[in-house]
Amino acid sequence: MGLAQQLGTDTPFTSMSASEVFSLEMSKTEALTQALRKSIGVQILEETEVMEGEVVEIQIDTALEKGRGMEKRGTLTLCTTDMETVYDLGTKMIEALSKEKVSAGDVISIDKASGKITKLGRSFSRSRDYDAMGSQTRFVQCPEGELLKRKEVVHNVSLHEIDVINSRQQGFLALFAGDTGEIKSEVREQIDAKVVEWKEEGRAKIIPGVLFIDEVHMLDMECFSFLNRALESDMAPILVIATNRGIAKIRGTEYKSPHGIPLDLLDRLMIISTEPYTHDEIRKILSVRCEEEDVEMADDALELLARIGMETSLRYAIHMIITSSLAAEKRKSAQVEIEDIKRVYKLFVDVKRSTQYLMEYNKEFMFNELDEDANFHMDDDEEDMTKEESPAEKESMETSP
Repeated sequence: MGLAQQLGTDTPFTSMSASEVFSLEMSKTEALTQALRKSIGVQILEETEVMEGEVVEIQIDTALEKGRGMEKRGTLTLCTTDMETVYDLGTKMIEALSKEKVSAGDVISIDKASGKITKLGRSFSRSRDYDAMGSQTRFVQCPEGELLKRKEVVHNVSLHEIDVINSRQQGFLALFAGDTGEIKSEVREQIDAKVVEWKEEGRAKIIPGVLFIDEVHMLDMECFSFLNRALESDMAPILVIATNRGIAKIRGTEYKSPHGIPLDLLDRLMIISTEPYTHDEIRKILSVRCEEEDVEMADDALELLARIGMETSLRYAIHMIITSSLAAEKRKSAQVEIEDIKRVYKLFVDVKRSTQYLMEYNKEFMFNELDEDANFHMDDDEEDMTKEESPAEKESMETSP
């Protein structure tokens, strides 16, 4: 999410999980192709004629027409710093003005081709009409020059949206329904050729975006081979993939590779290494999380929670914030104390303690795959971990008289 916000609204950003490729009602390569083309933006530049001016007066009259009933007619007076013109209004324009709640003193823009009305703001000359104005009111200068102007309008679309619109008769509606289906390669080839033609003519710009694939180790060899070929395209987006696997099997094969990704694809990537959080970083993250959850926590309780996060996991420590807040609320306290953290730590176990419990009481469970005769030994680190006291127990020993 942070990456998408940093890129801005004009740069396409597509996020997906690798498991989605196998759950969609289309082929794997089609799902990846649509994701790739969603991440490629096209800025279409178009010149259009617009009328911009300050509304001086709106007059609307209702007349009775034979055979038509009541019909609205009116006039609109627009002005700039240099000129003023009166326009006759039909029924549709009157409805559009009413919908936008246009009144005298507003600065508006009217698209001559489509008739679309856009309210740009309120004129500075009318800023003293009212004693109080809403925070959403925007004041702008009265336009200069002629009323009719030629403006360059930019339309931001993705290649996938163009594909869907051109692949069927009512393709535009399919964008809202989400049922795009598989798109023929011939349609995409024609669209690519047209976009390249627009680019050469200066009517469009191609903006390669970002495709983020999480849990990429879930993809199989066919998907990896397709991505290898797709990344060689001139219009390919930036591919960002994430995984938490070490040396693992590539899905669908018996071959092992780092992160479950083929070596030829790894060779194309810039690998970003990650490091475990330090104690101070975990404490800062938990402090920010407490502010977001609106939880008041004592400093010693936050320190204990940070130690628990170091010994177990950051996720477990974050989950303890709300539960410890509820424990404090039950004893009618506005602040989370150490005793609340201890109580929650005893009620909800983390992964390490849960694993230790399963190994100790595996015979008590109905189904157990652990062989009784097998020599099952824990690592030295795990043995030391089980012998050591938990952070909450250490704190209990330190604070007890």
